[in-house]
Amino acid sequence: MTDASQLRQWGRKVIDIEKQALDHLYQFVDSTEFAQACQMILDCSGKVIVMGMGKSGHIGNKISATLSSTGTPAFFVHPGEASHGDLGVLSPNDIVLTISNSGESHEILTLIPVIKRQGIPVIAMTGNPESTMAKHSQLHLCIHVEEEACPLGLAPTSSTTATLVMGDALAIALLQAKGFTKDDFAMSHPGGALGRKLLLKVSDIMHKGEDTPIVRDNITITEALYEISRKGLGMTAIVNADNLLVGIFTDGDLRRVIDADVNLRQTCIADVMTRNCTTVSENILAAEALKVMDDRNINGLIVVDKQRQPIGALNMLDLVNAGVM
Repeated sequence: MTDASQLRQWGRKVIDIEKQALDHLYQFVDSTEFAQACQMILDCSGKVIVMGMGKSGHIGNKISATLSSTGTPAFFVHPGEASHGDLGVLSPNDIVLTISNSGESHEILTLIPVIKRQGIPVIAMTGNPESTMAKHSQLHLCIHVEEEACPLGLAPTSSTTATLVMGDALAIALLQAKGFTKDDFAMSHPGGALGRKLLLKVSDIMHKGEDTPIVRDNITITEALYEISRKGLGMTAIVNADNLLVGIFTDGDLRRVIDADVNLRQTCIADVMTRNCTTVSENILAAEALKVMDDRNINGLIVVDKQRQPIGALNMLDLVNAGVM
C-alpha cells in the first residue's frame, strides 16, 4: 500500500508547480497583446468562436461558456467538426480564438487559411510565440509554462491551468470594461439559484388579492384568528377604516397574549397587535425581503403600496419554495 504521506507530498508538488506557472503568467497579462486582444473583442460586433483540440478543447469549452455568461457572446467549435460543416457558424463580424499549447495543432492549422480568407481575425493562445499558429494570427497570447506538473512531462497540467486562467483574465477584464452588472449576469442565468436571487421580485411570489390575510382593527382576537387560519400564513395585516395598515398580528403574538391570559373573545385585535410593523414594497427583490426577515428575526412580511395599503403578504416558506434561500 502506498504511503499516505507520499501521496500528499506528490499532491502538494503539483500545486506548487502550477502556482509557479500562474506567477509566470503575470508577464503575459501585462503585455500589450493582452490589452489589444481585449480591445479587439470589445470592438467585435459579432461573437467569439473558440477552438481547441483535446485538453485545450475542454478548456476552450469552459472559456467560451465564461465569456458568454459575462457579456461576451461566444461559442466553442470543435476543429474536427469545423472541417465538416461546422465552420458555417462563422460570420464576417466574428473573432476566432484558437487554443493550442504547442501552437501546431494540425486540425486548427488546416482551418486558418479558410478563416483568414473570410477576413476574420484570429487570436491565438499558445505556449510558443514562434509556433505556426502564433505566426499566422493577428494577435498572440502567450501561455508558456516552464514545466508540466506531470513528472513525465506529458499530461497537460500546468499548461491547461495557465490557459484556463488566461481565459478567465480575458473574460473578467471584458466584463469590467463593459460595465456588466449583477442584473446582466442574472439574465443569462435565469434557471439557477443565482438567477432566482437576482431576478425574482416580491411581486412574483407574494400572496395577493383574496389570498392576502387582512382584518379590520375593530374586531376581536378570535375573529382575527379565523382569518389567520383561513389564509395559512401565520399572520394577518390589520387595517383601519381607510384600509391603511395599522399593525400586524402573528402566531408569535398569539402565544404572548395566551401567556398573558388575555380574553380572546372579548379583546379587540387593535389592543394586542404589533404597531409600526416592518413592511416591504412589491418591487424589491425577494432576496432583499429575505434579508429584511433575517435582520428583524421575523418570519413574515406585509407588502404595501405607496399609500401604505396592504396589497400582499409572504412568509419564509414562500422564499424557500421559490428557491431564494
